[in-house]
Amino acid sequence: MSLQFSVLASGSTGNAIFVETEEHSFLVDAGLSGKQMEGLFQHIGRDIGKLSGILVTHEHSDHIKGVGILARKYNLPIYANEKTWMAMDGLIGQVPVDQKFHFDMEAVKTFGSLDIQSFGVSHDAADPMFYVFHHNGKKLVLITDTGYVSDRMKGLISNAEAYVFESNHDVQMLRMGRYPWNIKRRILSDVGHVSNEDAALAMSEVAGDRTKSFYLAHLSQDNNIKDLARMSVAQTLESRGIIAGEQFDLFDTDPKVPTILTAV
Repeated sequence: MSLQFSVLASGSTGNAIFVETEEHSFLVDAGLSGKQMEGLFQHIGRDIGKLSGILVTHEHSDHIKGVGILARKYNLPIYANEKTWMAMDGLIGQVPVDQKFHFDMEAVKTFGSLDIQSFGVSHDAADPMFYVFHHNGKKLVLITDTGYVSDRMKGLISNAEAYVFESNHDVQMLRMGRYPWNIKRRILSDVGHVSNEDAALAMSEVAGDRTKSFYLAHLSQDNNIKDLARMSVAQTLESRGIIAGEQFDLFDTDPKVPTILTAV
C-alpha cells in the first residue's frame, strides 16, 4: 500500500485528516464530536480503533473537540508539543499518562517506513505546528491555520506530491462581512489565516515537478465559497504562468463530507 489520505472534515466548524500506510495510520486533529468522527471513519471504510495515534496541530476547538473522547474510547496515543499539551490539557478531559506523547516542533518521528516531520506555522495558538509525511519517496504536506507561508516553511514543504493547503477566506468577503473589526483584523494578520490569493502565491512557489494535487482546505464558513476559492486560486496561479489542471489539480474539501481516500 502507498501513502494514502482523506481530508475527513475541513473548515471553520471542525478539522480532521486521515493518513495511512500499509503499517500505520494517523488522525491529524479531531475537531468534531466523537459521534461525528465515527461517522466520518465509516464513510471511508476505516476503523478508528486501528489508528496508530492522533497528531495534534494546536489547541483551538475546531481541531481538538473530539481528541480526548476518541483517545479514551479507543485507547489511542496522542502526540503534541509541550506548549500545546499545556494549552489543551484542560480542554480534552482526563487522558491516561501512558497515552500522552510529546512531538517536538521541527522534529521527525519514524513509524516503520513512515517519517512524520513537524514544522511551525504562524497562528495565534500556544505553539502551532503542522506535518509533512514521507513514505517510500512520496511526500504529503498538511498546512492550514497560518497567517502567512514563510520562506522557511516553503523550503520545508516544497515539491511534494500532494498538499492539503489553507485557502481560508476571500479578502473582500471578509472585509464586507458581519464579523466585528477585531476578528477581521485577527484573521487578516500574520497570526490569522491565509487568503485565497495568498494561498495561490505560496502554491506557485512550492509546487514542483512531482506535485500532483492541492486540496483547498479550512475554508471559512462565512467568508469563502468553494467555487470562489477554486476560481481565485486558479486565476492567481494563471497570473504566475501556472494552469491548474495541467501541472497539478485543485480539489475541494468539505466540513462534513470526506474526500475520497487517495494515494499520494
